[in-house]
Amino acid sequence: MTASADIVPDSERVGLIGALPPRLRPFASLMRLDRPIGSWLLYWPCAWSVALAGVGGRWGLFLWLGLGAFAMRSAGCVYNDIVDRDLDRKVERTRLRPLASGRASIESAWLLIAGLCLIGLIVLLQLNLTAAIVAAVSVAPVAAYPFMKRITWWPQAWLGLVFSWGALVGWPAVTGSLAWTALLLWFGSIAWVVGYDTLYAIQDIEDDALVGVKSSARRMGDKAVLGVGLFYAAALLLWGATIWSVRPDWLAVATLVPAALHLANQALRADPADGALALKLFRSNRTCGFLVFLAMLVVGLSSR
Repeated sequence: MTASADIVPDSERVGLIGALPPRLRPFASLMRLDRPIGSWLLYWPCAWSVALAGVGGRWGLFLWLGLGAFAMRSAGCVYNDIVDRDLDRKVERTRLRPLASGRASIESAWLLIAGLCLIGLIVLLQLNLTAAIVAAVSVAPVAAYPFMKRITWWPQAWLGLVFSWGALVGWPAVTGSLAWTALLLWFGSIAWVVGYDTLYAIQDIEDDALVGVKSSARRMGDKAVLGVGLFYAAALLLWGATIWSVRPDWLAVATLVPAALHLANQALRADPADGALALKLFRSNRTCGFLVFLAMLVVGLSSR
């Protein structure tokens, strides 16, 4: 399917996507190759869980789970665009997405999903049975996510369930079984996701209101920033409890201080009227994820 120049977004003319052959660019856009932040945010809970479990000598898990996060986040973006293509046409920020603008067909999008899921299957085969089953179960909440913004004011909470799922996979991938520690880590990650995705939703408040899409940012209104701060605080408390369950030592919990300062900076700087700043702060959660990873790795390795 060929598109006229006026419906090709600038993001497909420059950078990584712009360097690809023109016929491949719409599919790279569907996968959000120019915006890797989503893959990072999906990956970090996986890495935290493996690290806190002490790695168990399986350092390759970090690479395999990274590949899985990239493939499944990409597949999720394509699926989301299939479901949301009619809504996307009504929103300025999304109207030029490949499916909304007609630059890619629905059939080709489904084939792309199939290819990405095949990569996910290869990653799944690297896991033990317990971890593989837990990972496979995530397909159901992932499939339901695009519809949540139509039926609840808190689609960010459902995204939290999905984007935090790796916390339930990494631990059994190392230890062979689920444990309360992994659940605490998952709950903490859910709170973190609700916080940062509320920041992301701030930039779309006006468009979401026009098309009737619900979000935590719309629900909380001018108190959205306070809400972000409260969810970040809940995440830190739960992460602290997670670490305590592995190593009941205040010095171990103190490894979260850099991440706490980073999240506090986000909450203090955020402005519900400044969408550009909210997007910048949202993207900075890649750094937060790395800081939490260092904390989990230090505690995990020192507790084995």
